[in-house]
Amino acid sequence: MGVALLLLIFALLTRMRDFGNPVAHVDEQYYLLVGDRILHGARLYIDLWDRKPPGLFLLFAAFRLLPGDGFLAYQLVGTVCTAATGWLIWLAARRMELSFPAGLAAGAAYILWLPLLSGGSGQSPVFYNLAMTAAAVLTLELPRLAERRAVGAIVANGAAACLLAGIAIQIKYTPLVEGAFFGLAHLWYLRRAGGRIAVMVLAALTWLALGLLPTALVVLHFWWRGGQAFDAFWFANFTSIMLRRGYPAAKIVARLAGIGGQLLPLIACAVFAFCKGPKRPELTLTRIWLGFAIIAFAMIGAFFDHYALPLVAPLALAAAPAFALRRRAVVGVFIIGGGLLGFHSATNDPSEGDGIRRMAQVMAAVDGRECPYVFAGDSSLYHLSGGCIPTAYAFPSSLAYEAERGAIGIDESAEVARILARRPPAIVTMDDPLSPWNVATEAAVDRALATAYRLVLSVPREGRHELLYVRRDLPVLPRK
Repeated sequence: MGVALLLLIFALLTRMRDFGNPVAHVDEQYYLLVGDRILHGARLYIDLWDRKPPGLFLLFAAFRLLPGDGFLAYQLVGTVCTAATGWLIWLAARRMELSFPAGLAAGAAYILWLPLLSGGSGQSPVFYNLAMTAAAVLTLELPRLAERRAVGAIVANGAAACLLAGIAIQIKYTPLVEGAFFGLAHLWYLRRAGGRIAVMVLAALTWLALGLLPTALVVLHFWWRGGQAFDAFWFANFTSIMLRRGYPAAKIVARLAGIGGQLLPLIACAVFAFCKGPKRPELTLTRIWLGFAIIAFAMIGAFFDHYALPLVAPLALAAAPAFALRRRAVVGVFIIGGGLLGFHSATNDPSEGDGIRRMAQVMAAVDGRECPYVFAGDSSLYHLSGGCIPTAYAFPSSLAYEAERGAIGIDESAEVARILARRPPAIVTMDDPLSPWNVATEAAVDRALATAYRLVLSVPREGRHELLYVRRDLPVLPRK
């Protein structure tokens, strides 16, 4: 209990800076928007579109049942999940007979490194890493269970691990890769424990069924709803990702270099532990887990920094033997990690959320019963202003950026033209895009802004400015 409390306090200290921030990350604010609108009757993938599985949006819908506007709620739950995952890493290290300080350092390293990879608030791995690390802890018990020839315990252990992975898959699909490793590892050790072929076949089928069960239930739900609902679900979840355009090679290299640089202290410790550390089967399993996590990371190919969040738990655990062998490694890792966190804190200003809240107040004042349009910027503006949403493709990059052109199943230019034809009372855009513009849709918005709108507010956002335009025929806003 003492370790859990220490890790929770550490998680609070490293994450509290963003508590209540409505623009902590562009992804999670959209998850909250969709979760909120689901509670008000929106149909997922029809009224609001995204590629993520339904479990993620149901999770954020649950956060909206807690007091407040939802931002602090999901951030506090994310903090608890982060601390709990750190505790599981400590537990795994102790079961590998590593020292108490080494296990504590590994758990704390996990907590410290999440904010360095945009995981300091509520990115999806913040939540599903807990399930995957719990499944990994169960998997690391296999050498002991096999030594005792505990066939039944291995079967039950595998069932729990695969079900946990299955739950994680409904938050994001990439844990499927790590879940496959957990199943294969259980099958290997079941054989070593003396399991008969018939038992192994039945166990493997059971584990596979449990791993796929949450997703199968979702597919059946949409199939039962039929027609448009199933088609929209299937396209969003399994087809559209293949249509997404790639990013320039230089940008991919820069992202990989940034991720590698951030993770380098943990990578160095993991390599040192591999060369100089104890030779235990649990550590071998940890390294294989890390390898499968890297495969999952590489599958999508976009290499945003938060895609590397699932690597942090196995990497921290793989580094734990170095913390036991060299106290200087602990000191060095946390000095570097603390310095990186300080750098991130200096370059990411949570007060930008105050500007977005002011923008939402102005939008609410002019919207009336008409729908504003956030072409580029923060989708949290819809949530904060309470305004209606003029398109199912409310995640701004869907219609604004080149990477999504031709990948969302509609003609983006026609959709933007439809929205603009309804003369939104307010339009939000950026003075400098976060990604290359979709030239056609950006030009259409620029034409509308030039002829029918006036700029009323500009707020700083990530070294750029988010711009609020109001339709010229609407009354002049009173000064705040």
